[in-house]
Amino acid sequence: MLLEISIKNFAIIEEISLNFDQGMTVLTGETGAGKSIIIDAMNMMLGARASTEVIRHGTAKAEIEGFFSIEKNAALAQLLEENGIDCTDELIIRREILQNGRSISRINGQMVNLTTLRAIGQYLVDIHGQHDQEELMKPNMHIAMLDEFGDEDFWASKKYYRQLFDAYRDLRKRVLDKQKNEREHKARIEMLEFQIAEIEAVALKSGEDVALNQERDKLLNHKHIADTLTNAYILLDNEDFSSLSNVRSAMNDLMTLEEFDPEYKEMSSSLAEAYYVMEEVTKHLSDVIDDLDFDGGRLQQIELRLDVINSITRKYGGSVDDVLDYFANITKEYNLLTGNNESSDSMERELKCLERDLVEAANELSQKRHELAQGLQKEIKQELADLYMEKANFQVQFNKGKFNRDGNELVEFYISTNPGEGFKPLVKVASGGELSRLMLAIKSAFSRKEDKTSIVFDEVDTGVSGRVAQAIAQKIYKIGSHGQVLAISHLPQVIAIADYQFFIEKRSDEATTVSTVRLLSFDERVEEIAKMLAGSDVTEAARVQARELLKK
Repeated sequence: MLLEISIKNFAIIEEISLNFDQGMTVLTGETGAGKSIIIDAMNMMLGARASTEVIRHGTAKAEIEGFFSIEKNAALAQLLEENGIDCTDELIIRREILQNGRSISRINGQMVNLTTLRAIGQYLVDIHGQHDQEELMKPNMHIAMLDEFGDEDFWASKKYYRQLFDAYRDLRKRVLDKQKNEREHKARIEMLEFQIAEIEAVALKSGEDVALNQERDKLLNHKHIADTLTNAYILLDNEDFSSLSNVRSAMNDLMTLEEFDPEYKEMSSSLAEAYYVMEEVTKHLSDVIDDLDFDGGRLQQIELRLDVINSITRKYGGSVDDVLDYFANITKEYNLLTGNNESSDSMERELKCLERDLVEAANELSQKRHELAQGLQKEIKQELADLYMEKANFQVQFNKGKFNRDGNELVEFYISTNPGEGFKPLVKVASGGELSRLMLAIKSAFSRKEDKTSIVFDEVDTGVSGRVAQAIAQKIYKIGSHGQVLAISHLPQVIAIADYQFFIEKRSDEATTVSTVRLLSFDERVEEIAKMLAGSDVTEAARVQARELLKK
């Protein structure tokens, strides 16, 4: 349920905040005052595409923030968890639209993209407008709407069918790809076989060329290395002049002075550290020199191995690691083209088993879906009767179609508005008043099944009056009794039946135009409804009639 929405610097709205409650709330006001702007802002808060045109003139950005109380919903909880959003009893959605064309969206303080925002928003608010019937006017969406009527048993069957369909589709693609590849890529497969065998024969190891070149350089520079190491050792420690011995004598001398001054002690400690480092290096040099030996045979082995490596790297890459990367890629390609990891016979046997199971699951799903259709038809017919369309009839029609993730049949809603007339596709219903009532009937039936916390009707009562208007008012109020309904309306019957009424008005001066909103008291509601009944010159009779409407 939407508890509060705050809108700042959006179109002609400078800053407003509306608090909503359970039940039915109407937004009223003169044409152009900003009622639909509030719905537009709500749409953008829930992920609709935005442009910089919605930003109020002279401001840096538009801001919309909504505060929701949410019921326990497994699908919504999973969606929030997948996106790392804490699932609590409350959600705060905030969207900022910037002058540079970008927008920033956050849910409970965490930044999200528009796809995620829209996915979560569909569980929170359902907005229906006079010219925007959305899913209802798209036949390809009717099957999903029908399925919403399903119980846990139906959804378990649908989930099982989808698992089979996905497995069948993936395996069938692999079988077809394998057959096609073997026919069309024979030359490529043969070349890959040759390259794989050639590289395997060399038995390369990662980084082998680098290590061999380093070892080769050491052997080629053996004399220079031996002379340099020996000279360093002699400078550090020999009979005629020993740097190590001199440093040791200096260290011992300084140690005798440590008690006279802290500075002497510090120098003594530093010199001692230097001495022990030099001593360690000298010992290490001695060991290295003793082990130093030129191996001409090893040098010849390295040269021969590098010749082999250079030959293969010239063909397949700049280094051994490049060749190994290339080898991994062509092995993967070879296995993909040949289906090397799978037997053709076993794949085709598994495919036939999956196909048989898929047909059985589709038939079971179809049977349960036809049962759903029967229940939906009865509910819609009753809803239409409540709206003075008792002669109208509603029908769910099925036609065979290609297998997809929803089954193997097509679903479309049909309507017959008068006795003797045949059923016609819902999308071809012509009368605006009939369309309004039909949409409301379907929405009323679906509202009891859907998990959305709020439903918004944007002037869905256009084109009706009299007793039909009263029936529409009662129907919208009844939907609100199951949760929360927000409606924009110009019908006195709809406005009077609402639990709450907000009045939006536009104020202008020479420099600016601003929309404001306020919650009306009972007496203010009487006056506003009286204006709708009598026009600009409100009579006492109109006020009496307005009071009667409100009391009812």
